[in-house]
Amino acid sequence: MTRPRAGAAGRQRSPWAALLRRARRWWRRDRAAWHGGPVVAFDTETTGVDVRHDRIVSAAVVRRDARGTVVRTWLVDPGRSIPALATAVHGITTEHARTHGRDARAALDELATALAEALVHGEPVVAFNAAFDLSLLEAELHRHGLPTLEARAPGSSHLVLDPWVLDRSFDRHRPGTRRLADLCAHYGVPTHGLHTAEGDALAALGLLDAVVGRFPTVARRPLGSLHRLQAATHRRRARAYRRRHDLAPPGTDEAWPVARPLLEGV
Repeated sequence: MTRPRAGAAGRQRSPWAALLRRARRWWRRDRAAWHGGPVVAFDTETTGVDVRHDRIVSAAVVRRDARGTVVRTWLVDPGRSIPALATAVHGITTEHARTHGRDARAALDELATALAEALVHGEPVVAFNAAFDLSLLEAELHRHGLPTLEARAPGSSHLVLDPWVLDRSFDRHRPGTRRLADLCAHYGVPTHGLHTAEGDALAALGLLDAVVGRFPTVARRPLGSLHRLQAATHRRRARAYRRRHDLAPPGTDEAWPVARPLLEGV
């Protein structure tokens, strides 16, 4: 009489082995879902740097997949004057935005819909200094009585990839400034039209590729793990900034990628 092998019978009966196999399959799917798959870059140009009170003037969503790259842009009439300092950065004047810009509510709804569609399909959103752009967008949607990204794509915050934060996470002690142009120069990323929403979104995609190339472990980590890493890096930087300057200006809230307390009083 042939007796069944104890090891094989044990594997068949053990629920833990089946759970482990499912977890490994999930981990591989999660990794493959973003590395080499579709990604969507996002950037804005604004009237200023206060996410509670400033407005979006232009925005871009750049979707890249195996078939190529598709760019969508919005020019927005913010409904208020654009300060000269902001115009000096992105080149958009109050007169140009009023004459050629879209109604803010309609444009913001389209922008949020484009991002939400990517998020609900599991496509990561790539943004340089994501905490600024996403917080400002959420505040704008709230201000216009529109559903926020969180409402449109619940629980999707783990799908955000920020090359600025990833660079700080994996090359923490490198000296020097880390503005967009600085990082593009450091990683050898070509730039075209920086300080336009489209140009900055394309640069963010290039930077993500460069960071992955320099630090291959980024591609091997699931998105949930990268989210926790980026949130911890942002939190550490926010705390250090407040200790050095003894203040908490907009942008140093510890929440990431959306500074939720800043939405109060919008």
